[in-house]
Amino acid sequence: MATLKIIAGTVYGNAQHVAEQVEENLAEQGVDCSLESDPSVADFTDADALLIITSTTGQGDVPPNLEFVFSDLKDESPMLTGKPFAVAALGDSSYGDSFCGAGKQFHALLIELQGNAVADMLEVDAIETLEPEKDVVEWVNTIKDKLLA
Repeated sequence: MATLKIIAGTVYGNAQHVAEQVEENLAEQGVDCSLESDPSVADFTDADALLIITSTTGQGDVPPNLEFVFSDLKDESPMLTGKPFAVAALGDSSYGDSFCGAGKQFHALLIELQGNAVADMLEVDAIETLEPEKDVVEWVNTIKDKLLA
């Protein structure tokens, strides 16, 4: 079975909580997965599949705990040829154009590195959703077979 790396990008802990709930849900289903909050480029290259769950900070920026790996991925450009991935972005639509900016940046970068997006990016709006973990767990359950194919 494929190994899924869940990468959590968080500022205040909300995305981390969501990622932990996703990991727990998948583990209960027998999925081989691990959660990384301080990932390295090797976490991206060694995984069979990737799930990015990230909040956005500032003006559409990547959270501080993922800044270095994001920069390293851009600089090193390791090809993720055909590697299945999905991105769940947490944001607040009142921020306008920067809404879910970190998720959009990660999605674009993984496509640039030739990863295989198995689903459109999920955007979870804090204005509409009080419990983002429910939306993300439900979404992951609908795409997990594509991620782990």
